[in-house]
Amino acid sequence: MKKLFAFLLVCSFGTGVNAQKYVFEYGFKLGGSNVLGDMGGKEKTARAFVWDIKMQETNVSLGGFVRYKFNNLVSANLGLTYGRISGDDALSTNPGRRGRNLSFRNDLFDLSLRGDVFLYNVNDVGGRGRYRLDFKSFGFLGVSGFYHNPKAQNPAYNGGAWTALRPLRTEGQSKEYNKISMSIPMGFGFFFTYRRQHRFGFELAYHLTFTDYLDDVAGVYPEIDQVADPSLYYVFTNRSPDLPADLLPGGGLGNYEPGEKRASLPGENGGNDAFIFSHLTYSYVLKGKNSFYSQNFNWLGRRGGGRRKVRAKF
Repeated sequence: MKKLFAFLLVCSFGTGVNAQKYVFEYGFKLGGSNVLGDMGGKEKTARAFVWDIKMQETNVSLGGFVRYKFNNLVSANLGLTYGRISGDDALSTNPGRRGRNLSFRNDLFDLSLRGDVFLYNVNDVGGRGRYRLDFKSFGFLGVSGFYHNPKAQNPAYNGGAWTALRPLRTEGQSKEYNKISMSIPMGFGFFFTYRRQHRFGFELAYHLTFTDYLDDVAGVYPEIDQVADPSLYYVFTNRSPDLPADLLPGGGLGNYEPGEKRASLPGENGGNDAFIFSHLTYSYVLKGKNSFYSQNFNWLGRRGGGRRKVRAKF
């Protein structure tokens, strides 16, 4: 009688208890990456958020993740992502940026931990009563640590090979900036779940970082003798002289001399860069059994629906 009552209780909750079995998943993501920094951009000076994205500089990004569902509202998501970001002043129509004439690329390796909060869900997409496909949308916020190392190339140096900019101290820094930094990832996403175990989705993650050196540009032009290698000053620090005078604001180099701004937004909005990952995702949900199910209804999955017979041993 006790077991019958418990069984009817589970049936009255429908899929609520049973759904809790599917709490852990692992998967991968593939998409694009962009940067919001000082370099490149559109017709205006650097602007925050997505208004300054140059779509020509979208690069490939990929990674993997695991997600654990605590309840129907909150999940924890741990992910490792690779993404390349890049920028080129030659793509901008802003005179000041074109006159600066800098470019870069940077390979990011990001490890993030975030909380996914589910906002809206449909348990039976299509409303046919089959419950084969469901939909969930979510927002997220977290913390991440990432490795980065900006590089640039110049045909006039080392055959145009990509050269790490950090050791050159291109803005006359007293020491090299750190290759390891942190960010706050935030964004939204959604996924469809097919037959409870196959999830196909999309997510957009905006990473607000704690560094202004994703593109190696943060301050002002230094004196030539302040950089690590003065012979490379006009190779990587100040490339304005490479341009003809008619492409320089005012027809001269006055805006690009020592002490003048090298960054578009030094000190504004914290002066920090940001990057964006946009991914298509696939994950596989493991079919586990919660403790309530295991303790009370493990016998339901057995053939015949009865208790397993055990032969006594003497």
